[in-house]
Amino acid sequence: MPQTSEPLRKLGFLTIGLFDEADPRRGHESTLDIIELGERLGFDSAWVRHRHLQYGISSPVAVLAAASQRTRRIELGTAVIPLGWENPLRLAEDLATVDILSGGRLNPGISVGPPMHYDRVKGALHPDTADFEDFGYARARRLLDFVRGEPATDFSGVEGFEVFVDRVQPHSAGLGRRMWYGGGSLRSARWAGEHGMNLLTSSVVKAEEAGEAGGSQDFAEIQLSHIRAFRANHPDGDRARVSQGLVVIPTDSASPEQRAKYEAYAQKRTPRTATPQGPARLLFAPDLVGTSDEIAERLYAHAAFREADEVAFALPFTFEHEDYVQILTDIATKLGPALGWRASG
Repeated sequence: MPQTSEPLRKLGFLTIGLFDEADPRRGHESTLDIIELGERLGFDSAWVRHRHLQYGISSPVAVLAAASQRTRRIELGTAVIPLGWENPLRLAEDLATVDILSGGRLNPGISVGPPMHYDRVKGALHPDTADFEDFGYARARRLLDFVRGEPATDFSGVEGFEVFVDRVQPHSAGLGRRMWYGGGSLRSARWAGEHGMNLLTSSVVKAEEAGEAGGSQDFAEIQLSHIRAFRANHPDGDRARVSQGLVVIPTDSASPEQRAKYEAYAQKRTPRTATPQGPARLLFAPDLVGTSDEIAERLYAHAAFREADEVAFALPFTFEHEDYVQILTDIATKLGPALGWRASG
Protein backbone atom coordinates (compact mmCIF):
# COMPACT_ATOMS: atom_id res chain seq x y z
CA MET A 1 0.00 0.00 0.00
CA PRO A 2 1.19 3.57 -0.65
CA GLN A 3 3.19 5.13 2.15
CA THR A 4 4.37 8.69 2.77
CA SER A 5 7.58 8.03 0.85
CA GLU A 6 5.69 7.03 -2.30
CA PRO A 7 4.59 9.66 -4.81
CA LEU A 8 1.05 10.73 -5.53
CA ARG A 9 0.15 9.04 -8.82
CA LYS A 10 -3.02 10.87 -9.93
CA LEU A 11 -4.06 14.43 -9.13
CA GLY A 12 -7.62 15.61 -9.70
CA PHE A 13 -10.00 18.31 -8.56
CA LEU A 14 -13.74 18.58 -7.89
CA THR A 15 -16.02 21.57 -8.48
CA ILE A 16 -19.69 22.17 -7.69
CA GLY A 17 -20.27 24.48 -10.67
CA LEU A 18 -22.33 27.20 -9.02
CA PHE A 19 -24.21 29.73 -11.13
CA ASP A 20 -26.41 32.82 -10.80
CA GLU A 21 -30.09 32.15 -11.51
CA ALA A 22 -30.22 35.33 -13.60
CA ASP A 23 -27.26 34.23 -15.76
CA PRO A 24 -26.81 30.45 -15.60
CA ARG A 25 -24.72 30.28 -18.77
CA ARG A 26 -21.93 32.30 -17.19
CA GLY A 27 -21.58 29.81 -14.34
CA HIS A 28 -21.58 26.80 -16.64
CA GLU A 29 -19.00 28.45 -18.90
CA SER A 30 -16.86 29.15 -15.82
CA THR A 31 -16.97 25.45 -14.95
CA LEU A 32 -15.91 24.49 -18.48
CA ASP A 33 -13.11 27.08 -18.40
CA ILE A 34 -11.88 25.62 -15.10
CA ILE A 35 -11.82 22.12 -16.60
CA GLU A 36 -9.84 23.42 -19.59
CA LEU A 37 -7.42 25.12 -17.20
CA GLY A 38 -7.05 21.86 -15.29
CA GLU A 39 -5.97 20.10 -18.46
CA ARG A 40 -3.44 22.82 -19.30
CA LEU A 41 -2.01 22.55 -15.79
CA GLY A 42 -1.56 18.81 -16.20
CA PHE A 43 -4.25 17.53 -13.82
CA ASP A 44 -5.17 13.89 -14.38
CA SER A 45 -8.89 14.34 -13.71
CA ALA A 46 -11.67 16.89 -13.27
CA TRP A 47 -14.86 16.02 -11.38
CA VAL A 48 -18.19 17.82 -11.10
CA ARG A 49 -20.74 17.59 -8.32
CA HIS A 50 -24.45 17.01 -8.84
CA ARG A 51 -27.18 19.25 -7.43
CA HIS A 52 -30.97 19.20 -7.95
CA LEU A 53 -33.27 22.18 -7.40
CA GLN A 54 -30.23 24.26 -6.45
CA TYR A 55 -27.94 26.71 -8.24
CA GLY A 56 -25.39 24.04 -9.08
CA ILE A 57 -24.87 21.53 -11.87
CA SER A 58 -28.06 19.50 -12.25
CA SER A 59 -26.90 17.62 -15.35
CA PRO A 60 -23.24 16.69 -14.92
CA VAL A 61 -23.34 14.22 -17.81
CA ALA A 62 -24.40 17.02 -20.18
CA VAL A 63 -21.72 19.36 -18.80
CA LEU A 64 -19.06 16.69 -19.21
CA ALA A 65 -20.24 16.02 -22.76
CA ALA A 66 -19.43 19.67 -23.48
CA ALA A 67 -16.12 19.38 -21.60
CA SER A 68 -15.18 16.33 -23.65
CA GLN A 69 -15.22 18.48 -26.78
CA ARG A 70 -13.03 21.20 -25.23
CA THR A 71 -10.36 18.85 -23.87
CA ARG A 72 -8.38 15.94 -25.23
CA ARG A 73 -6.63 14.22 -22.32
CA ILE A 74 -8.00 14.96 -18.84
CA GLU A 75 -10.34 12.35 -17.35
CA LEU A 76 -13.87 13.58 -16.55
CA GLY A 77 -15.82 12.36 -13.53
CA THR A 78 -19.04 12.81 -11.57
CA ALA A 79 -18.86 12.97 -7.78
CA VAL A 80 -21.48 11.83 -7.44
CA ILE A 81 -24.73 11.14 -9.29
CA PRO A 82 -27.44 10.23 -6.72
CA LEU A 83 -29.28 7.36 -8.40
CA GLY A 84 -32.57 8.07 -6.65
CA TRP A 85 -33.14 10.78 -9.26
CA GLU A 86 -32.27 8.53 -12.20
CA ASN A 87 -33.55 5.70 -14.37
CA PRO A 88 -30.55 3.32 -14.50
CA LEU A 89 -31.18 2.19 -18.08
CA ARG A 90 -31.42 5.73 -19.44
CA LEU A 91 -28.44 6.85 -17.39
CA ALA A 92 -26.40 3.94 -18.77
CA GLU A 93 -27.14 5.16 -22.30
CA ASP A 94 -26.06 8.71 -21.45
CA LEU A 95 -22.86 7.60 -19.72
CA ALA A 96 -21.83 5.33 -22.57
CA THR A 97 -22.55 8.06 -25.13
CA VAL A 98 -20.37 10.62 -23.33
CA ASP A 99 -17.65 8.04 -22.80
CA ILE A 100 -17.58 7.36 -26.53
CA LEU A 101 -17.48 11.09 -27.31
CA SER A 102 -14.65 11.64 -24.83
CA GLY A 103 -12.52 8.82 -26.16
CA GLY A 104 -12.90 6.70 -23.04
CA ARG A 105 -12.22 9.37 -20.41
CA LEU A 106 -15.44 9.26 -18.37
CA ASN A 107 -15.33 8.22 -14.70
CA PRO A 108 -18.92 8.08 -13.43
CA GLY A 109 -19.29 8.29 -9.67
CA ILE A 110 -22.64 7.27 -8.18
CA SER A 111 -24.38 6.82 -4.84
CA VAL A 112 -27.66 5.34 -3.61
CA GLY A 113 -30.28 6.38 -1.08
CA PRO A 114 -33.54 8.36 -1.17
CA PRO A 115 -33.37 11.76 -2.87
CA MET A 116 -32.88 14.69 -0.51
CA HIS A 117 -36.20 16.11 0.74
CA TYR A 118 -37.94 13.15 -0.90
CA ASP A 119 -41.30 13.71 0.79
CA ARG A 120 -41.48 17.15 -0.84
CA VAL A 121 -40.27 16.20 -4.30
CA LYS A 122 -41.55 12.67 -4.84
CA GLY A 123 -44.79 13.86 -6.44
CA ALA A 124 -42.80 15.52 -9.21
CA LEU A 125 -40.01 12.95 -9.45
CA HIS A 126 -41.89 9.64 -9.19
CA PRO A 127 -45.60 10.59 -9.28
CA ASP A 128 -46.89 7.08 -9.98
CA THR A 129 -44.31 4.95 -8.18
CA ALA A 130 -43.10 7.12 -5.28
CA ASP A 131 -43.98 4.60 -2.59
CA PHE A 132 -42.55 1.62 -4.48
CA GLU A 133 -39.17 2.89 -5.67
CA ASP A 134 -36.13 0.97 -4.43
CA PHE A 135 -33.36 3.40 -3.55
CA GLY A 136 -30.94 0.76 -2.29
CA TYR A 137 -27.93 -0.96 -3.81
CA ALA A 138 -30.13 -2.90 -6.26
CA ARG A 139 -30.53 0.34 -8.22
CA ALA A 140 -26.76 0.68 -8.52
CA ARG A 141 -26.42 -2.96 -9.51
CA ARG A 142 -28.90 -2.41 -12.36
CA LEU A 143 -26.82 0.49 -13.65
CA LEU A 144 -23.60 -1.53 -13.40
CA ASP A 145 -25.14 -4.43 -15.30
CA PHE A 146 -26.38 -2.18 -18.11
CA VAL A 147 -23.03 -0.36 -18.39
CA ARG A 148 -21.15 -3.66 -18.42
CA GLY A 149 -23.29 -5.06 -21.23
CA GLU A 150 -25.76 -7.31 -19.48
CA PRO A 151 -29.10 -7.75 -21.32
CA ALA A 152 -31.71 -5.07 -20.76
CA THR A 153 -34.46 -6.99 -22.59
CA ASP A 154 -35.23 -10.47 -23.87
CA PHE A 155 -35.94 -9.12 -27.35
CA SER A 156 -33.57 -8.63 -30.26
CA GLY A 157 -34.05 -8.84 -33.99
CA VAL A 158 -35.33 -6.95 -37.01
CA GLU A 159 -38.67 -5.24 -37.37
CA GLY A 160 -39.07 -3.87 -40.87
CA PHE A 161 -35.97 -1.75 -41.44
CA GLU A 162 -35.14 -1.34 -37.74
CA VAL A 163 -32.61 -3.46 -35.89
CA PHE A 164 -33.05 -4.04 -32.14
CA VAL A 165 -30.47 -5.46 -29.73
CA ASP A 166 -30.74 -6.70 -26.15
CA ARG A 167 -28.13 -4.49 -24.46
CA VAL A 168 -27.65 -0.75 -23.98
CA GLN A 169 -26.20 1.08 -26.97
CA PRO A 170 -23.70 2.41 -27.49
CA HIS A 171 -21.70 -0.08 -25.48
CA SER A 172 -18.44 1.46 -24.33
CA ALA A 173 -15.89 -1.21 -23.55
CA GLY A 174 -13.90 -0.29 -20.45
CA LEU A 175 -16.51 2.03 -18.92
CA GLY A 176 -17.55 -0.69 -16.49
CA ARG A 177 -14.05 -0.64 -14.99
CA ARG A 178 -14.26 3.13 -14.53
CA MET A 179 -17.40 3.17 -12.37
CA TRP A 180 -16.92 4.71 -8.92
CA TYR A 181 -18.98 4.54 -5.76
CA GLY A 182 -19.09 7.55 -3.46
CA GLY A 183 -19.10 5.89 -0.06
CA GLY A 184 -18.81 7.22 3.46
CA SER A 185 -19.64 4.10 5.48
CA LEU A 186 -18.24 0.63 6.00
CA ARG A 187 -21.29 -0.92 4.39
CA SER A 188 -20.89 1.16 1.23
CA ALA A 189 -17.16 0.48 1.08
CA ARG A 190 -17.72 -3.26 1.32
CA TRP A 191 -20.48 -3.22 -1.28
CA ALA A 192 -18.36 -1.24 -3.74
CA GLY A 193 -15.50 -3.68 -3.29
CA GLU A 194 -17.69 -6.75 -3.72
CA HIS A 195 -19.04 -5.35 -7.00
CA GLY A 196 -15.67 -4.46 -8.47
CA MET A 197 -16.13 -0.69 -8.40
CA ASN A 198 -13.61 2.01 -7.56
CA LEU A 199 -14.06 3.96 -4.31
CA LEU A 200 -14.49 7.72 -4.01
CA THR A 201 -13.87 8.98 -0.49
CA SER A 202 -14.55 12.58 0.46
CA SER A 203 -14.44 15.01 3.36
CA VAL A 204 -17.51 13.36 4.92
CA VAL A 205 -17.73 9.95 6.61
CA LYS A 206 -20.21 8.24 8.86
CA ALA A 207 -19.01 7.87 12.42
CA GLU A 208 -19.91 4.21 12.80
CA GLU A 209 -21.59 3.06 15.96
CA ALA A 210 -19.72 1.07 18.60
CA GLY A 211 -18.51 -2.20 17.14
CA GLU A 212 -17.92 -0.65 13.71
CA ALA A 213 -14.41 0.81 13.40
CA GLY A 214 -14.37 0.78 17.19
CA GLY A 215 -16.92 3.57 17.33
CA SER A 216 -14.11 6.00 16.51
CA GLN A 217 -14.70 9.74 16.11
CA ASP A 218 -11.32 10.30 14.43
CA PHE A 219 -11.97 11.16 10.77
CA ALA A 220 -8.73 9.75 9.37
CA GLU A 221 -9.11 6.52 11.35
CA ILE A 222 -12.69 6.03 10.12
CA GLN A 223 -11.78 6.75 6.50
CA LEU A 224 -8.83 4.38 6.75
CA SER A 225 -11.15 1.60 7.95
CA HIS A 226 -13.40 2.21 4.93
CA ILE A 227 -10.51 2.00 2.47
CA ARG A 228 -9.23 -1.23 4.00
CA ALA A 229 -12.71 -2.77 4.09
CA PHE A 230 -13.17 -1.84 0.42
CA ARG A 231 -9.92 -3.46 -0.65
CA ALA A 232 -10.49 -6.51 1.51
CA ASN A 233 -13.68 -7.17 -0.44
CA HIS A 234 -12.43 -6.17 -3.92
CA PRO A 235 -11.14 -8.73 -6.45
CA ASP A 236 -8.05 -6.55 -7.01
CA GLY A 237 -7.23 -6.40 -3.30
CA ASP A 238 -4.62 -3.77 -2.42
CA ARG A 239 -4.49 -2.67 -6.08
CA ALA A 240 -8.16 -1.56 -6.06
CA ARG A 241 -8.45 2.12 -6.89
CA VAL A 242 -9.31 4.64 -4.17
CA SER A 243 -9.47 8.41 -4.59
CA GLN A 244 -9.48 10.76 -1.61
CA GLY A 245 -11.33 14.09 -1.85
CA LEU A 246 -10.50 16.46 0.99
CA VAL A 247 -10.94 20.23 0.69
CA VAL A 248 -7.51 21.84 0.24
CA ILE A 249 -6.85 25.56 -0.25
CA PRO A 250 -3.19 26.39 -0.90
CA THR A 251 -2.27 30.04 -0.39
CA ASP A 252 1.19 30.20 -2.01
CA SER A 253 0.24 32.77 -4.66
CA ALA A 254 -2.93 34.09 -2.99
CA SER A 255 -3.34 37.80 -2.33
CA PRO A 256 -3.75 38.99 1.27
CA GLU A 257 -7.46 39.46 0.58
CA GLN A 258 -7.79 35.92 -0.73
CA ARG A 259 -5.94 34.46 2.23
CA ALA A 260 -8.25 36.27 4.64
CA LYS A 261 -11.31 35.00 2.75
CA TYR A 262 -10.02 31.42 2.69
CA GLU A 263 -9.22 31.40 6.39
CA ALA A 264 -12.62 32.86 7.26
CA TYR A 265 -14.32 30.21 5.11
CA ALA A 266 -12.49 27.37 6.83
CA GLN A 267 -13.02 28.83 10.31
CA LYS A 268 -16.76 29.06 9.73
CA ARG A 269 -16.87 25.37 8.80
CA THR A 270 -14.57 24.14 11.56
CA PRO A 271 -17.17 23.63 14.35
CA ARG A 272 -18.88 20.82 12.40
CA THR A 273 -15.63 18.83 12.45
CA ALA A 274 -15.56 18.47 16.23
CA THR A 275 -18.28 15.83 16.68
CA PRO A 276 -20.61 13.70 14.52
CA GLN A 277 -23.51 15.70 13.11
CA GLY A 278 -27.20 14.75 12.97
CA PRO A 279 -28.99 11.39 13.14
CA ALA A 280 -26.68 9.94 10.46
CA ARG A 281 -23.64 10.81 12.64
CA LEU A 282 -21.79 12.47 9.79
CA LEU A 283 -18.24 13.53 10.56
CA PHE A 284 -16.56 16.23 8.47
CA ALA A 285 -12.85 16.64 7.84
CA PRO A 286 -11.30 20.06 8.49
CA ASP A 287 -10.53 22.13 5.41
CA LEU A 288 -6.78 22.36 4.81
CA VAL A 289 -5.68 25.99 4.33
CA GLY A 290 -2.07 27.14 4.16
CA THR A 291 1.01 26.96 2.01
CA SER A 292 1.49 23.87 -0.10
CA ASP A 293 4.31 22.68 2.15
CA GLU A 294 2.06 23.05 5.21
CA ILE A 295 -0.80 21.18 3.53
CA ALA A 296 1.53 18.43 2.32
CA GLU A 297 2.79 17.92 5.87
CA ARG A 298 -0.78 17.57 7.16
CA LEU A 299 -1.66 15.14 4.38
CA TYR A 300 1.36 12.96 5.09
CA ALA A 301 0.13 12.79 8.70
CA HIS A 302 -3.34 11.68 7.52
CA ALA A 303 -3.68 7.91 7.88
CA ALA A 304 -6.20 7.56 5.04
CA PHE A 305 -4.18 9.71 2.63
CA ARG A 306 -1.25 7.35 3.09
CA GLU A 307 -3.42 4.48 1.80
CA ALA A 308 -4.36 6.19 -1.48
CA ASP A 309 -2.25 7.31 -4.41
CA GLU A 310 -5.06 9.23 -6.14
CA VAL A 311 -6.84 12.40 -5.03
CA ALA A 312 -9.62 14.66 -6.29
CA PHE A 313 -9.22 17.70 -4.09
CA ALA A 314 -12.53 19.53 -3.61
CA LEU A 315 -12.75 23.23 -4.44
CA PRO A 316 -14.72 25.34 -1.92
CA PHE A 317 -18.34 26.03 -2.84
CA THR A 318 -18.67 29.79 -2.86
CA PHE A 319 -15.49 31.33 -4.23
CA GLU A 320 -14.99 33.40 -7.38
CA HIS A 321 -13.56 32.20 -10.69
CA GLU A 322 -10.23 33.95 -10.10
CA ASP A 323 -9.95 32.22 -6.71
CA TYR A 324 -10.32 28.82 -8.35
CA VAL A 325 -7.67 29.76 -10.92
CA GLN A 326 -5.24 30.63 -8.12
CA ILE A 327 -6.05 27.52 -6.07
CA LEU A 328 -5.77 25.13 -9.03
CA THR A 329 -2.54 26.73 -10.18
CA ASP A 330 -1.00 26.35 -6.72
CA ILE A 331 -2.22 22.75 -6.44
CA ALA A 332 -0.67 21.84 -9.80
CA THR A 333 2.58 23.78 -9.46
CA LYS A 334 3.23 23.63 -5.70
CA LEU A 335 1.17 21.09 -3.76
CA GLY A 336 1.20 18.29 -6.33
CA PRO A 337 5.01 18.31 -6.65
CA ALA A 338 5.32 18.47 -2.85
CA LEU A 339 3.37 15.19 -2.81
CA GLY A 340 5.61 13.62 -5.45
CA TRP A 341 3.19 14.11 -8.35
CA ARG A 342 4.26 14.92 -11.88
CA ALA A 343 2.02 16.74 -14.33
CA SER A 344 0.69 14.83 -17.33
CA GLY A 345 1.76 15.96 -20.76
